[in-house]
Formats: sequence, C-alpha cells, structure tokens
Amino acid sequence: MSKRDYYEVLEISKSASADEIKKAYRKMAIKFHPDKNPGDKEAEEKFKEAAEAYEVLSDDQKRARYDQFGHAGMGGNGGFGGGGFGGGMNMEDIFSQFGDIFGGGFGGFGGGGGGRQQVKGSNLRIRIKLNLEEMVNGTQKTIKVKKMKMAEGATSKTCPTCNGSGVQIKVMNTMFGQMQTQTTCGTCQGIGKVADKIPAGANAQGLIKDEEEITINIPAGARDGIQLNVRGKGNDAPFGGTPGDLLVIIEEEVDQTIKREGDNLHQELYVSFAEAALGTKKEVPTVGGKVKITVDPGTQSGKILRLAGKGLPSIDSYGKGDMFIHINVWTPQKLTKEQKEFFENQMSSGEMVAEPSGKEKTFFDKVKDLFN
Repeated sequence: MSKRDYYEVLEISKSASADEIKKAYRKMAIKFHPDKNPGDKEAEEKFKEAAEAYEVLSDDQKRARYDQFGHAGMGGNGGFGGGGFGGGMNMEDIFSQFGDIFGGGFGGFGGGGGGRQQVKGSNLRIRIKLNLEEMVNGTQKTIKVKKMKMAEGATSKTCPTCNGSGVQIKVMNTMFGQMQTQTTCGTCQGIGKVADKIPAGANAQGLIKDEEEITINIPAGARDGIQLNVRGKGNDAPFGGTPGDLLVIIEEEVDQTIKREGDNLHQELYVSFAEAALGTKKEVPTVGGKVKITVDPGTQSGKILRLAGKGLPSIDSYGKGDMFIHINVWTPQKLTKEQKEFFENQMSSGEMVAEPSGKEKTFFDKVKDLFN
C-alpha cells in the first residue's frame, strides 16, 4: 500500500510552521494513542503514521528532502523503511518523542514521566564523495565504519543507588514542612543500570572499538552538502539501549571535464581546424552516458551547442537542466610546406579574413580541397 503524504497525515499545509507541525502531531497522537484505543489496529497504525510524519517534517533537513523527492527521498519505502535510511519506527521510538512534545510525560497514557531514561548511543558522522553521475542517478556505497560496540560478555546490573528507577528522591525539612525533590541518579545518570562484568579492552560501560561494513543507498538527485541519516548504525548504547545513527554528508567530487552551474552543465570540446572547416561528429560524455553531436562545417571557436535535458534534476520542479558544449577550434602549430603556402596565398589574396563575408564560403571550399 502506498504511503500517504505526510502533510495530509497531520492535516496541515505544506507551508506549516514548526509550531503548527508540533500542535498537529500532538492532536493526532492524543486522538489515536493505543491506551485510548485499546485493541484498535487501525488507530495504532494511524498513531505510528502520525509519528513518522512528525519525525520527518519536524527536522529541517529531512523536510527539505521530503519536499524535494517525496517518500523516495526518504530511502526506499519512505521515511523509515528500506535502503540505508530506514530501520523501522517502533513504539519505543514514538514514545521517546513525547518528552519533547508533551514536556516529559503524557498524562495518564503509557509514556511515563521522570523515570528511567532510555539510553541511546552517540551518532557518527562521515563524508562520502560522489561524482556527478552518481549524484544524478543515485548509487550504493559500501564503507567500513569505526564505531563503539558492546563487548562480547559484557553484563550490567541494577543500579544500587536508585534501584533501577533512574532517579533519586530527596526529602528536605523546611519551615513549611517537608519538601520532596526528584533528580536524575548521579550513579547511573538516569539509566537505571551500571556495569557488572567488563571484558578486557572494553571501557567502563562495556563498549569496545570495532569496525563494521555498512551499505548505504544514496537516492538519485543528491546534492553537495546534504545529510543522510542511517538509523541505528552509529555507536552502540551501553546496557542494551538503542544504537545511535550514522550521519552521512554528501560531497561532490570536482569533475575535470564537466562543470556545474546550478542545474546546468558545461563542457569544453576541442576540434581541429580541419574538423571545424569540414564539419564532423563527436562523442561527448554526459551524466547519462555518451552522446554524439554534430559540428557543422564552418563552425567558429566560441560556438555553444545546447543539449536539452542533459543537465541535473531541478530542485524546484520535475524537469532537468541542460548541458552546454563550448566549441574551441584548435589552430595547427606546425604546417607542411604545402599547407603553409596555401595559407600564405589565401592571406595575400585577401580571401582569408577574420570576419563573416561572402568570401568565407569560397575560403572553406578551398580548405576542404586542401585537407581532402
């Protein structure tokens, strides 16, 4: 089944502000919350759908990608499934959002409040260079990433200070009577667990340096500087928490042949004096493969040929830019005796002039005879 438009899911316009997006999500979350709709599978799916829409639209970079590419730009099956960008959005992910949206608790619903914190590993950030063809058509990259992983044999136990609650409760006597305060446990930092057995080479949290091979699917139309989020491929979290994410920043390789100007591409094409005079056909590389172009007889240096639709996909529309071929006529530096005499005769006769005139045709006819 095809995914619904995220703006439609939250019932907002595409120009909605961050505050409007947050309010719309809160409304949907309350309406379709599982605790409010027990046993209702349809409500649960709408609850997850709203959470998925919010995660994308509340993030400026993800929203920009979604506005440009739709669900395809989120990686395969949409915002959280498929390719290198997904990993699935579970109920734990959704409830973890409530701290931001509902201020740390969710009233009588199952979100809890002020208790043990969900541990998440730190994110990793890498840069990947792509050539123009890879950026236009999309590609798949397999890379090795150095990261922190849970060491084999590492175990944890309940924090003895907070007994696993993640908080410490302090009672103070004041002139108004006793006051109770609740703070994050200083021993376990709110996790509720501490290390028990730590294998050799692991740190105090049971994590050890390792290397993992990761395949990343990069969608067509990627741009220099864009950031892709590969969920769950960052550093592991201690004590069975959620792994962090791998943030992939795209960099464009400098192309020595093709230059980019917005969505348009430019390329220099050098032809010999004979090819310019007689006309020829040339193969030129484009981001979609080689294309054969025609250089007309009598082509002058500086002429520009336009290949419509052979540029980059447009950010603001479904169209593509163009490719422009800049013709440069190469003047021979060494001439045979016969060729030199020919050009000297043309210069003395006045027929070889550096401006368009009726004599130009006569001159090129003579050039054809010479080189043929």
